[in-house]
Amino acid sequence: LAQMLTETEEPITPLQRQLDRLGKRLAALALVIVLVLFASALLRGEPLIETAFTAIALAVAAIPEGLPAVVTVTLALGMHRMAKQKAIVKRLSAVETLGCTTVICTDKTGTLTVNQMTVRQFFYHGKTHHVSGEGYDTKGEITPTCSAKNELLLPLVLCNDSYLRGKEVVGDPMEGALLVLATKGGVNYEHSRMEFPRLAEIPFDAEHKFMATFHRHGNDILIFVKGAPEIIIARCHLTFDERAELREKNASMSKTGLRVLGIAMHRISAADYKPRFENPNKDYLWRYVERLQFVGLVGLQDMARGDVHESIKLCQRAGIDIKMITGDQVTTATAIARELGLHGDAMNGQDLAALNDEELVARINGIGVFARITPEQKMRLVNALKKAGHIVAMTGDGVNDAPALKAADIGIAMGKSGTDVAQDAATMILTEDNFKAIVDAVRQGRGIYDNMVKFIRFQLSTNIGAILCVAIAPILHLPSPFSAIQLLWINIIMDGPPAMSLGVDPARPNTMNEPPRRAESQLLSLRRLLQLFFYGAIMATGTLGILFYDLQFHDVEHAKTLAFTTFVLFQIFNVFNARSEKGTALNRQFFKNRWLWLSLISVIGLQFSMVYWEVAQTIFHTADLDVDDAILSVSVA
Repeated sequence: LAQMLTETEEPITPLQRQLDRLGKRLAALALVIVLVLFASALLRGEPLIETAFTAIALAVAAIPEGLPAVVTVTLALGMHRMAKQKAIVKRLSAVETLGCTTVICTDKTGTLTVNQMTVRQFFYHGKTHHVSGEGYDTKGEITPTCSAKNELLLPLVLCNDSYLRGKEVVGDPMEGALLVLATKGGVNYEHSRMEFPRLAEIPFDAEHKFMATFHRHGNDILIFVKGAPEIIIARCHLTFDERAELREKNASMSKTGLRVLGIAMHRISAADYKPRFENPNKDYLWRYVERLQFVGLVGLQDMARGDVHESIKLCQRAGIDIKMITGDQVTTATAIARELGLHGDAMNGQDLAALNDEELVARINGIGVFARITPEQKMRLVNALKKAGHIVAMTGDGVNDAPALKAADIGIAMGKSGTDVAQDAATMILTEDNFKAIVDAVRQGRGIYDNMVKFIRFQLSTNIGAILCVAIAPILHLPSPFSAIQLLWINIIMDGPPAMSLGVDPARPNTMNEPPRRAESQLLSLRRLLQLFFYGAIMATGTLGILFYDLQFHDVEHAKTLAFTTFVLFQIFNVFNARSEKGTALNRQFFKNRWLWLSLISVIGLQFSMVYWEVAQTIFHTADLDVDDAILSVSVA
């Protein structure tokens, strides 16, 4: 296990790959454009110092140096919101990865279900007995009544490591339910454990699928075994017809969604029992769990969480495939999956082990339920899904789940039932072991990606507009509409409060009605780039048009001030274009981001002072504008 954890590398998130490519391309493109404009200005005979200042300012404005800050702030705010919804993300860049998750591999017990077991029926001496009551309340009855006190109920309390504290279980929930059943049948489990002291045990393991305990009783050693029904039946001394009857009963119980346990026992003479110091072989106890006496079958119910049905439907609408992974039998798992609305075939761990990696990749998309799966097989499932092109979220809580959690794009550990090793290997920890928290985190991840796209749309359209203004003005024999310091002011708007405030926009209401984006999709696709170029061209046309118009009536400084103010006002309106890529900006979320409105009011106030405050006029080379100028500038923007 330690070697698997060491060798398993944490995958690079889709966002990290995209930002790396985008940053390099934009920096290279901006550098080329700035060098071309600088060279053309020198060829036109413009002063070297002034041209250099303008080129440097344009380079600063064109290179998206604010992108890392906005991404970090957006992701950090996303982490904060997720923590409020009981999902703690440990790695900043993984917040957004949730937004492109295509498959969620989830444990059944405790995640899809409430992890509060209740024994509903048991099969003993050829009869089915039903049990009333709910949860871990010991009030309830067994009907019809039976004399199973010593033979069936005693193994349930002795082959058991848990205990009850009021209506709560300390230990395993399933073992707690067995204690409740024994109490309903009149067994005092504390007295029984003192009367039959435990000598040794074979702990439960996913490999052998049973637990056995050894107890001294007079001159005998009593061996009690509980575990997977098929394993217990195989280890018992039964006729062919008896095995067939028990297998049929097991199937009928599991088809109703019950988790079925097999119970068996064995009695040997104390003289035949060899303690550990007389036999150093580590498997010395195993020889005593063959040819057992079959006792009965116990059926336990674990109710689905009340909100899990809606969460699964939401994932299905969002194009996210849910795969349930459980240690239960295939029939039990299939019944629960159908109840929850999960789709796909079912496969057990034995069939999974028989497939090679290529066969598993070919079949895995059509399988919705994996039953009797060992923690080690989870690693195979993660690798197969990733080879099939999926972004995988995997849940787990045990020590053996750690390699799969680390290998998944999003490893999700349980906060209540999870081990320290699993939580350390995971990317996200659920403080409540609830599937709904995963779905809420996916919604937040999609919203975070949307907000980063908004920032990029806003910044690049402004970049394109500024570059086009500076590039086209000389061709039209117009003065440059912006000085170097004005370009830096525009850059502050792009990377400052208005841009940052886009990072706290709430997620769109219909964000979970869309399929997940492809991991290889570009932040700056050709369609998006053409759209941004169109926005930039509109801003450049309006800015240069107002510059040309005002030069007919005023001096250059006045005309450049009006053009500069118009371009700044373009950004005020362009923010709303950036907020809505596919629909109208005038939607229900128009007024929801108060930080955006505060930042826009601040920008307008600063621009006002820049134009009318004498000290600012000297620094920014601006002149007073009258009311008609302001109306014209706002109208054009």
